[in-house]
Amino acid sequence: MRSLTLIGLVLFSMLAQATVYKWVDKDGKVHYSDEPQPNAQVVELKEKTLNQIALPLPKTESNNANQAIESIQYKVNITSPAEEETVRDNNGDFDVVATITPELKSQYLMILKLDGTPVGQPQIGGTFKLKNIDRGEHTLVVDALTQNGKVFASSSPRKIFLHQAAKR
Repeated sequence: MRSLTLIGLVLFSMLAQATVYKWVDKDGKVHYSDEPQPNAQVVELKEKTLNQIALPLPKTESNNANQAIESIQYKVNITSPAEEETVRDNNGDFDVVATITPELKSQYLMILKLDGTPVGQPQIGGTFKLKNIDRGEHTLVVDALTQNGKVFASSSPRKIFLHQAAKR
């Protein structure tokens, strides 16, 4: 029984090996086939022919981090000052503190917008020190950015009032 199986496999493997033919058509295109064509040449294949496969380059960690950031819904929250809080400082100095949830393990940047205008450069961390701000009503928004500068989350606008005592 084993010998019949072995003979059958040998015969089958001989049938499975096909001859490859190569020819050039009238337009100059090179063709390959397992069926003979007029003016075709037999192609000798080497037993140890290696396939050449071009793999795409792996994505960098920053791209993976950016994709992970974009796939989750993050929320930026201004924790200080409170909504419609009156900040009292004669020099116009106060801090804005913002957090992001859920917490990110990779680095990200945050930028503060005061009345729609960015204040300073994007920074790591959510504590912003404002100096010499004019008195009156102001709107604060904090944006969270990926390392390439794309906004992936923003806080709701926060209205505050800056009060400065009148100088006598």
